[in-house]
Amino acid sequence: MSDLTFDAGFALDGAAPAHSLDPARRYDALVIGAGPAGISAAIYLVRKGLATGVLAPTLGGQVAWTSGIENYLGYRLIDGAVLVERFREQVAELSPDLGIGVEAAAIERRGEGFAVRAGGAEYTSRALVVATGKRPRLLEVPGERRLLGRGVAYCAICDAPLYRGKAVAVVGGGNSGLEAAIDLARLCPRVHLFQDLGRLTGDDVFERRVRAAPQVEIHLGMRVEEILGEERVRAVRARPTTGGAAVEVPVEGVFVEIGLVPNSEPVRGLAPLNARGEVEVDCLCRTAVPGLFAAGDVTAVPYKQIVVAAGEGAKAALSAYEYLLRLEPGRD
Repeated sequence: MSDLTFDAGFALDGAAPAHSLDPARRYDALVIGAGPAGISAAIYLVRKGLATGVLAPTLGGQVAWTSGIENYLGYRLIDGAVLVERFREQVAELSPDLGIGVEAAAIERRGEGFAVRAGGAEYTSRALVVATGKRPRLLEVPGERRLLGRGVAYCAICDAPLYRGKAVAVVGGGNSGLEAAIDLARLCPRVHLFQDLGRLTGDDVFERRVRAAPQVEIHLGMRVEEILGEERVRAVRARPTTGGAAVEVPVEGVFVEIGLVPNSEPVRGLAPLNARGEVEVDCLCRTAVPGLFAAGDVTAVPYKQIVVAAGEGAKAALSAYEYLLRLEPGRD
């Protein structure tokens, strides 16, 4: 995993009592991750009567970073935090064993099952569903890591209110960058949007909103090469991709929105990954390792959407259930 922590999602405070994940128990299935893919998988596994455990740093995953969701079935428009609350309510009702706040460090094959090391403990299961999702890609420029939490951020939905009335920069001209610029323009007098290409690459609907916002200044063909500041961010230095002199743009916040990296490190060396680090799966969410399934954004399945992840999580759970049915009862 990255050595940077992105704190998004929710614990289960206020939920109906849930069982804690038990290192002494051998589960039928463990689910790693609690975004839409992981929660969907857990719901299906519990409803199949399987002893199910879930472990994840937070509940909600990337959904918690999203503002208005307009393409999820059953809702014309729903805020990401509200949708995560719906996830929380459903999980609390079904009550699998939960390890929220626990991050998987490594997974190994153990006989015909699996052992997951997480949070200083080890958890075992007969089948495993990996739904660890993705994390923000780092810009990897001077000043970024040093000023993390002091003006450098990766989630406009989470952190935008902290920059009310301040000038900010958004790095990235895809959907995530455009959405961040739209959200920030509601709070900030000036939003500088940097895109190293000569055009914006997000959906037309988002581009129209950005171009219609007088607070947003678009810098095309400009690459941010340094984030400046001592105790806090004070400016970004950007240079034209075609060459020429760098410019300094005064800002008090920098939102890095340049894509995501799969959280596949726990299965590296165990299951095949593609060139982007995504877990390779077949149409039944099976990896090359018997009993190991994967779903959602951590996989090579195209179209990283909430509804796709939820469907893949359900499919992975059903595949895991069928796999367990074929195992001889009591066989290790």
